Amino acid sequence: MNPQHSDAFVFFGATGDLAYKKIFPSLQAMVKRGRLTMPVIGVARSAKNLEELRARARSSLEKHGGFDAAAFDKLSGLLRYVKGDNSDPATYQALRKELGSARRPAFYLAIPPTSFEAVVEQLGKSGCAQGARVIIEKPFGRDLASAQDLNRILLGAFEEQAIYRIDHYLGKRPVERMVFFRFTNPFAEAFWDRNHVESVQITMAEDFGVQGRGAFYDETGTIRDVIQNHLFQVLCNLAMEPPVRTDSESIRDEKVKVLKAIPPLGEKSVVRGQFLGYRNEKGVAPESTVETFAALRLEVNSWRWEGVPFYIRAGKCLPVTSTEIVLRLRRPPTVFPGLQLKQNYFRFRVSPEVMVAIGANVMAPGATIGESHEMLGVRQSGADEMDAYERVLGDAMAGDATLYARQDYVEEAWRIVDPVLKADTPIYPYVPQTWGPGEVVRVTPPGGWHHPVNL
Repeated sequence: MNPQHSDAFVFFGATGDLAYKKIFPSLQAMVKRGRLTMPVIGVARSAKNLEELRARARSSLEKHGGFDAAAFDKLSGLLRYVKGDNSDPATYQALRKELGSARRPAFYLAIPPTSFEAVVEQLGKSGCAQGARVIIEKPFGRDLASAQDLNRILLGAFEEQAIYRIDHYLGKRPVERMVFFRFTNPFAEAFWDRNHVESVQITMAEDFGVQGRGAFYDETGTIRDVIQNHLFQVLCNLAMEPPVRTDSESIRDEKVKVLKAIPPLGEKSVVRGQFLGYRNEKGVAPESTVETFAALRLEVNSWRWEGVPFYIRAGKCLPVTSTEIVLRLRRPPTVFPGLQLKQNYFRFRVSPEVMVAIGANVMAPGATIGESHEMLGVRQSGADEMDAYERVLGDAMAGDATLYARQDYVEEAWRIVDPVLKADTPIYPYVPQTWGPGEVVRVTPPGGWHHPVNL
């Protein structure tokens, strides 16, 4: 094993919803690939003993992870359990005993952010944090001030290089493929700048609602839930400069530079919407003004991108579930008078499948002079791909922070959206399965939004 690799994996919230839906399936997948051979210690209150935790793990895998008997037997052999309250020092004494000879544990806080402070403080006081890494789930605060407070708590027990802020969206292979595509294909670099690109748009559409998570969503909203983190990461992958090296710090340096080039959002650059029926969801306030849809316009004032507007749109109860990026290129001079040529564009579909496509003008078949618009593209299946959680957890255990948000990145992202989050911007209703409220026309790319379709 790599000397920097963690030698134990501890996850707080072992009986919680996240563990049930994501962590146990990811751990089984890692066992199957031979990537997990260390002790796995669950910490929680509700399971009575290890056997009960194993039973919950089995139920999780049968429902969410494609139960594999041989892999589950191996995972069960690695599994340990510490029953206790997150704020009780006795819990950490028991944890220290269960860790045994482990000196480089990875602590995953799969718990609500309100519990972070108590756990981090106790990890530090008990000595468990020494030589360890800590992995925390988003949201990393609710705004810039709370993100800074959270970081002070974390730095009370861990060094910055030992803090892994998980954004599972970065674990999706297609998001990484975007960077690979850019920097390994010279033809793309030829038009990837302000001289050729008229506008950039990013859409993350979901055709479903809050799915029983009304109480959580009503404290979060679309901007905090997916735009400030997931879609800003996509934007950075699109706009960043080539890193001087491929180590995690060099790549993350370039991403932070992109965010530093973005001015804070103004109220006129954002439209917020809420689907009709949202206020009837369990846990949602009757007069809620939380957005389930947001569209915004950003500027990236760098040498490469100054003057090119970036548009981001995300929402629930939209017509499809898909994430796509479109770079619309500037119109060329007209050689054929009278023809209304369409603009070239580059389209990258991140999900549910991966597709790279180019929109080009070609002569219509059989015509002397004419044009049609054709998609020249490559479509890839995501079969046999690593699940996002499996990937990011495995990277954290290996000490690779490339897919994790650094604190300066987190603070820059909050700086951009803070003014809008604090402003009393209006919320506009929209009909489910439409592309948001009519007011979105105010934040619309030149030539209109490209609407993803189900393939």
